[in-house]
Amino acid sequence: MLKVSEVGARVPACDPAVVYSEVTMTKVQRLEQEIKGLTPSELSAFREWFHEYDSVAWDKQIEQDAAANKLDKLAEKALADHKAGRTREI
Repeated sequence: MLKVSEVGARVPACDPAVVYSEVTMTKVQRLEQEIKGLTPSELSAFREWFHEYDSVAWDKQIEQDAAANKLDKLAEKALADHKAGRTREI
């Protein structure tokens, strides 16, 4: 294995604070920075994409929870509350 000095390459000086922040920054923090840098039209397109993406993910999670009977107790409670007169029309 060759060392940098053996091939004559020069390593650019790095700001340790920048290197440290890039290493310790979470994926979400990097995404936040990218989103903050979007133009208004890019942000609008991102909003539309994310809304659709999030809606599909939400629907999938509800379907999985329903299939796993995780919603049964909530449905039973809602029906019992309705039968007991503890609900109102909206």
